Amino acid sequence: MTGLIWIVLLPLIGFVLNGLGRNSFSKLIISLIACGTVLASFLLSCGVFGAVYAARQAGEDATFSLSIFDWISAGDLQISLSFFVDPLSAIMLLIITGIGFLIHVYSTGYMKHDAGYGKFFAYLNLFIFFMLLLVLGSNYAVMFIGWEGVGLCSYLLIGFWYGRSDYANAAKKAFIMNRIGDLGFLLAVFLLFYTFGSLEFSEVLPKAAMSAYGDTTLLLISLLLFIAATGKSAQIPLFTWLPDAMAGPTPVSALIHAATMVTAGIYLVARSNILFTLSPVTMEIIAIVGLLTALLAAFIAVTQNDIKKVLAYSTVSQLGYMFLGLGVGAFTGAFFHVITHAFFKALLFLGAGSVIHAMSNEQDMRLMGGLRKKLPTTFVTMLIGTIAIAGIPPLAGFFSKDEILAQAFVHNKLLWAGGFIGALFTAFYMFRMLFLTFYGKFRGTLDQEKYLHESPAVMTVPLIVLAVLSFCGGLLNIPEALGGHTWLAGFLQPVFAASASKNAEVHLSHTAEYILMGSAALAALGMALYAYVVYVKRASLPIADYEKRNALERLSYHKFYIDELYDRIIVRPLNVLSDFFYTIDKKMIDGFVNYLGNGAAQAGSLLRLLQQGNVGYYIFYMVIGIIAVLAYGLFII
Repeated sequence: MTGLIWIVLLPLIGFVLNGLGRNSFSKLIISLIACGTVLASFLLSCGVFGAVYAARQAGEDATFSLSIFDWISAGDLQISLSFFVDPLSAIMLLIITGIGFLIHVYSTGYMKHDAGYGKFFAYLNLFIFFMLLLVLGSNYAVMFIGWEGVGLCSYLLIGFWYGRSDYANAAKKAFIMNRIGDLGFLLAVFLLFYTFGSLEFSEVLPKAAMSAYGDTTLLLISLLLFIAATGKSAQIPLFTWLPDAMAGPTPVSALIHAATMVTAGIYLVARSNILFTLSPVTMEIIAIVGLLTALLAAFIAVTQNDIKKVLAYSTVSQLGYMFLGLGVGAFTGAFFHVITHAFFKALLFLGAGSVIHAMSNEQDMRLMGGLRKKLPTTFVTMLIGTIAIAGIPPLAGFFSKDEILAQAFVHNKLLWAGGFIGALFTAFYMFRMLFLTFYGKFRGTLDQEKYLHESPAVMTVPLIVLAVLSFCGGLLNIPEALGGHTWLAGFLQPVFAASASKNAEVHLSHTAEYILMGSAALAALGMALYAYVVYVKRASLPIADYEKRNALERLSYHKFYIDELYDRIIVRPLNVLSDFFYTIDKKMIDGFVNYLGNGAAQAGSLLRLLQQGNVGYYIFYMVIGIIAVLAYGLFII
């Protein structure tokens, strides 16, 4: 399947062209190159998806591969740069290139007046290239290259406006925290090769499926891979970089930190599912960490006033739900939520960007209000995204979140209860954001109100497309209880077949499913109504003075002081240690080396005095030397 290589290469070509021509190409040319290469990659991805779908329909092997060249050959280590596509990666291709194209189009309007226009689109294309490399790699080594590449692009795009020190610090924070997780990935790669003698998925995963349930080596490998996933997908304790990553331009937030990069950890676990299925301890850890992350982030989001920070913590929370699904063995449900989340979270971030664009870069919701009449398209699309993420039927988020909660209920009632509470928080803080932004009276300045306007079509059309996807996305996997055929589960069946064979399937009765669905939907509607009463009927505003808040509000507003804790126990001690070694290096090591150098220079300056250029002195020194040699011969020898 030669089209695979062009799917990957086209965005790279766009990066090279725009990177080299960023100061000479017009903005139109830059836009055409950036958007055109991603669109072409999307169209090729549709063709690949069609081939995989046709193979699944015919009951044939739906895996296609393409070997480019032998990359590393050293003894038993044989690694090729090769690509492969199956149902899982085929869907990821559509998400990356499809949503990536919409965000590229949106960015042409959002970044229109930015001085770094060409550089921005070069970085976006580079990110798409590395993300495609990540999901198409046929082995863990190629996946790791893509994994590191998206981390690099994240650093470049978060710190895109590097003139502000806080933005540059946010980029460094994301880069460093991701490196912690990446170390886990690297160690897992070493252990995988040591255990299975290969890094190819086609060899590692079948061999792993033959291992014993609870195997110690698989436990260690799966834990290391999960550490990698916690860094990239922002789970406890490596989640604090993601809210700070909102320093980047809003399209970056939509592309990297909502729809694609942060789901790389879920993709890694889903791709390696048999390794986790045979490690029940790791599965429990994943479920618990996912649930705690979902609850913690949701609780923090309730009191945030920056519209992008609310969405950032919402992303962390929804990623927690995905890991909860993975941990209870609902691999299809977790990946289903990846798909729907890509739709409605990209929509919400781009919608927030439209609001910020209209508000002259204002992000504080307390200074907004009453925007639904000025920004009707943005309002309607963000309303759809809010309903979807809140889990209210019949929008996409209801079906994917319900599947995760249903599997959690089967696995452990406490996990379901925690997930249910998190869903209540989600509905509340999302409608809180909607009502503070679009309802009531306008609370901004007169200048802002004067220039309020809807975004241009190049920004609103992507919003409309994503809104349609957010509305209809649930059709991909409608449960049988509602008369559906769970298409997505059937399509992904070969990917998760080995894990399914190791687990005894437990199905809820339709009555139990109806009760769970109904209770979740009614609870979400109830929290939406409560938010409406508080922020529309009562026209309440968040308290500006945090000292007047109660203890729980302060804890939420200050994000549980986790950043401060990390600063005290990690950052400051490392800075002190760094200062100590700097002193050792500067005073002792450099001092000793400088002493030797200065000593040689001083000795040279003294010896230089002997070179006067006077012939008489030289004859005198020669006579003294002859006398010394004669004396040595007579008296010493």
